[in-house]
Amino acid sequence: MKQRLKEHIQLLSFDLDGTLTGNPDATLRFRKTWEGLEEEKRPLLCYNSGRLLKSTLELIDFSDLPAPDYCICGVGTLIYDYKKDSQIKEFLSTLTTGWDLGKVREILNTFEDIKEQPAKFQDRFKSSWFLYDASLEKIKEVNSELTKAGLKVNLVYSSSRDLDILPVYANKGNALKWLIDQIGIEAESVIVGGDTGNDSSMFLIPGIKGIVVENAQPELYAATIKVPTYIAKQTIADGILEGLLHYGVICKIADTRTHDIGHRRFAPTIRAVLKAETFNGLDDEQADFVRLAYGKAVDALKKNITPMGFSACSLSDNSFKNTDENYRSIWGRDGSITVINSLSITDDEEIQICQLQTLVTLLDNVSASGQVPSNVRIDDSSPDYSGVGGICSIDSGLWLIIAVYNYIRAKRDYDFLRRYAGVIRKIMSWLWAHDSNSDYLIEVPEAGDWTDLFGRSYNVLYDEVLWYYCNLCAGRIEELLGSYTEAEGYLRNAQIIREVINRNFWPSINSENLKNFSEQQYSLGEAQYLIAEITPFGFDWRCDVFGNILAGLFNVISIERARTAFGFMWGVGINEPAPVNNLYPPVNAGDPGWRPYYTVNLLNLPHHYHNGGVWPFIGGYWVQFVNSLGMRDLAQRELYRLAKINEAGIRNEWEFNEWMHGKTGRPMGKAFQAWSASGFISAYDSLQK
Repeated sequence: MKQRLKEHIQLLSFDLDGTLTGNPDATLRFRKTWEGLEEEKRPLLCYNSGRLLKSTLELIDFSDLPAPDYCICGVGTLIYDYKKDSQIKEFLSTLTTGWDLGKVREILNTFEDIKEQPAKFQDRFKSSWFLYDASLEKIKEVNSELTKAGLKVNLVYSSSRDLDILPVYANKGNALKWLIDQIGIEAESVIVGGDTGNDSSMFLIPGIKGIVVENAQPELYAATIKVPTYIAKQTIADGILEGLLHYGVICKIADTRTHDIGHRRFAPTIRAVLKAETFNGLDDEQADFVRLAYGKAVDALKKNITPMGFSACSLSDNSFKNTDENYRSIWGRDGSITVINSLSITDDEEIQICQLQTLVTLLDNVSASGQVPSNVRIDDSSPDYSGVGGICSIDSGLWLIIAVYNYIRAKRDYDFLRRYAGVIRKIMSWLWAHDSNSDYLIEVPEAGDWTDLFGRSYNVLYDEVLWYYCNLCAGRIEELLGSYTEAEGYLRNAQIIREVINRNFWPSINSENLKNFSEQQYSLGEAQYLIAEITPFGFDWRCDVFGNILAGLFNVISIERARTAFGFMWGVGINEPAPVNNLYPPVNAGDPGWRPYYTVNLLNLPHHYHNGGVWPFIGGYWVQFVNSLGMRDLAQRELYRLAKINEAGIRNEWEFNEWMHGKTGRPMGKAFQAWSASGFISAYDSLQK
């Protein structure tokens, strides 16, 4: 049965890369939902891309995208009538005024820090350049030089790297406005969607309706901060579908869970390491087992409910002595992660109360300077601001900001937000103080994060990824509070942090992308993942599995890089013997990275604990990461394997233990660990959408 439109929308204009494409499953859901609308009442469909025409048409042919009515290509420099297979020449006449491509290139070549992009990105009305981490003043300087030469141009800067020089009238928004005027429809009947800064001009058309997908870069959030838009909770095409539901264009999303999208739809980096049979889904018995595991996970989580919030592990099912006493606490890191991963549970009042109380306990114990406690002891309500060896816990504050934003977004408890707004700002001030050299990365003391018995320090990938997302969340929090200037500041900083992480932690032998640290570490060659650590004296080339997974889920790295990182991790077997090892490869005795204290309590021997152990809570993020790349069947299989290790307990079944040995897969650590249970819950629920 065909869907009927609920609202009179006449045209949809969506970006492609990172908006409608990037996850084959999501693209298929968009097409099937689109085809489910009554054909004679569908809005017109326009793809508005930075790609040139040839590349756009190739993408439409290769992917599951439905055939559009129009394509706007080259960042608004060409309009193509897809049904007539012809360019709209009348639009081209608007681009020639004040435009001289040769003079543009001549002027841009006078800037030493601006490099021309390859020929495949150039067009007669589009001059594309690389300019890294440019300030607003730098963009104004470039524009001034072009204006002095008598040129009338439009500068579009995105991703803290890509500078497009276009004719004065050319951008995605102006081209769309020209098109809808020619068609004869009002902006109020148009919905746009995108994920990067070069999409912002579409959103700024007066009266237009907008959808910002969850994976959008901070620059788009900042550009649209005062514009009424729908901020989706889902990424890529799923976010667009969520927005279309919000605006009443569709009344349901097509169920494609049993549809074979075809192995050819996946990128070569994925096809190279996976076999076609990998995409076989679960049989009925396996699916029943996964559903059983979900119920057991909820039961395990409820064992951690205390009047102060979620404990790290069940207090009634574990024994505690000596250093184990700190398990009898509400942890800043563990508690925040548990809150985030349990927010999908909306029908259990006891869990919902505990989510709020966890945040309250932590926020009420933030120090005068803004430091979030490592943990708050349940027995006497005393905060502990240090971890093992008296080292502060940097990521407690990072995770708490992220948890507060996710909680507010899910619960819409704005009274809670206003109550703690001042505390949140103090936390951010304390965290920013850890960028002592103003390079937008925070410096982390050795063993100062979740790997609190492991020797990582200074610029640690895991912490920097969280730092990016923390600033993004802080910006969104300030926007909710109506503090737009502060919000824009955090969002701009997040954009810069993202680019610095990519530049420093993903080294490349491509000279156009080599800067600072990457230039010095030429021996790394072409990276396949983000490296684990950078210090002023060297680097750790290992793959921090958790850091790379989070970088993919938080959209720190591009979809292409996320696929490459997945290909590497899958290829070396980081999900063996179970999902997943936290580090590849482990540090062995005699390695320069080895520390004598790794033998303390025999915790960080190779394949133990933080040194390559299997962590079920990271396994939950792994499942979501695999699903985000469009491999739903594979994600379901990994969820089944994750259920199996959570079932295997030390004394009893379904203990959801803290960690497992990285070689044998045998359960280790405390039973009924809160973040192990909540990690499974979040992974399970992510596959039900």
